[in-house]
Amino acid sequence: MDQTFALLTLIAEGSEYELLASENSAAFLLRFKTDHLAARLQGEDAARFRADYDAIKLQFPDWTADQMLAQLWDQGGYSWLATEEEN
Repeated sequence: MDQTFALLTLIAEGSEYELLASENSAAFLLRFKTDHLAARLQGEDAARFRADYDAIKLQFPDWTADQMLAQLWDQGGYSWLATEEEN
């Protein structure tokens, strides 16, 4: 695994989705657990994701982790960056 993604901390977790981030939010790992897919976000993608995630949290503060992360996965377009996870 890339060293950037080796030291991530859990930020949000639901039954279907999981979000991990580096300490400085320079990298994110957005996982769709049921389909074993993950989007690894760095650089400009990570900066855009951070802004999108913060906006969703402000706009829908009562949403569950799965609701927020599914919105980003589907409507935010982050599913396009996903690859199949290794077992």
